[in-house]
Amino acid sequence: MNISTDKHMIETVVTRGVERVFPNEDFLRARLNSGEQLTVYLGIDPTGPTLHMGHMVALTKLAQIQKLGHKIILLIGDFTARIGDPDKSQARAVLTHTEVLENATLYKDQAAAVLDFEGDNPAELKYNGEWLDQMNFADVLNLASQMTVQRMLDRDMFRRRVDAGTPVYIHEFMYPLMQGYDSVAMNVDGEVGGNDQTFNMLVGRDLLKNQPDGKEKFVIPMKLLVDNNGEKMGKTTGNMLSFLDSADEKFKKIMTWSDGMIVNGFELLTSVDLRKIQERLDSGENPRDVKFDLAKAIVTQFHSEDEAIAAKEAWINDVQQDNTPDDIPDIALKSDIVETLADGAGESKSQIRRSLKEGAVKREGEKLNEEDILKSGDTIQIGKKRWFKIK
Repeated sequence: MNISTDKHMIETVVTRGVERVFPNEDFLRARLNSGEQLTVYLGIDPTGPTLHMGHMVALTKLAQIQKLGHKIILLIGDFTARIGDPDKSQARAVLTHTEVLENATLYKDQAAAVLDFEGDNPAELKYNGEWLDQMNFADVLNLASQMTVQRMLDRDMFRRRVDAGTPVYIHEFMYPLMQGYDSVAMNVDGEVGGNDQTFNMLVGRDLLKNQPDGKEKFVIPMKLLVDNNGEKMGKTTGNMLSFLDSADEKFKKIMTWSDGMIVNGFELLTSVDLRKIQERLDSGENPRDVKFDLAKAIVTQFHSEDEAIAAKEAWINDVQQDNTPDDIPDIALKSDIVETLADGAGESKSQIRRSLKEGAVKREGEKLNEEDILKSGDTIQIGKKRWFKIK
């Protein structure tokens, strides 16, 4: 396999959308310039049935590395997903192996929108149950002997839970070790992931260095795709843009992103020249028109240019034209926006809060949030087809 050492492409790998490089950027540049085929992977725990835009950030980085000719592995955490990456506040619910495998059924097909699983240098699909399921108790103890409790408490979420008096279970301490062991089992050269996975990826780097040949793994933590409230976009926060969403759904969801997310979206999810995007915004061009191009680029990646154009036309028809119905039901004004809409629309408060976070609640075309105050006479739209008049 011919390995490209194109300077511009390497610089894109090293810097675009990257939070930080371990051990450092120069080490990564040197490895990419060596002409040697490297093995780089991304691990995903199938805790849900679909990939989302948060996954696309790391997949896009993997695709850049694959285009240089390096070996790419998409690792499905069918073992680690049964435990779940520890949460900030509590232990995650344990999934069965059957549930995990069902969740992962479509992952390869979904990832194929970004990675190439065919051709001269196909991406490889692996499952970490292949080696973790084979470990006996002595193997687990040997693995545990390579990490201290003090090192585990370097992870912020563990430290916060201990400080708050919230239980941290032993199996949660084992999660970073098991995920880290993936690097040893596959003998990789590098790993890509979200910056919220930095600790786990660095554990893998430590374990690999502990091997007889003392191999140095590079780690590329990516910036996170965050929503209007600074929350990571994904399953946990309820603001997920799924790979399985239709072209129309993807386009409409992207158009609800705040103007402040435009540059970040282009940087993390496309190959568009960021200087040109910034120049358009600085020139006073309507951010909506720039966002049109972001939505089109992403929808085209998953569907086609024709479907992206059709989705844009559908958005313009639904949102920009005045489609307010004549007969709008009245709802009573309550203590706050969540109480008012939950009572009037017949939905739970959590669903209303989710709709507000996703930008799906509008007053005269303007998106509302939980802090906004409703008044008598307001016309409120929830989603595409539901309208209410505040009385």
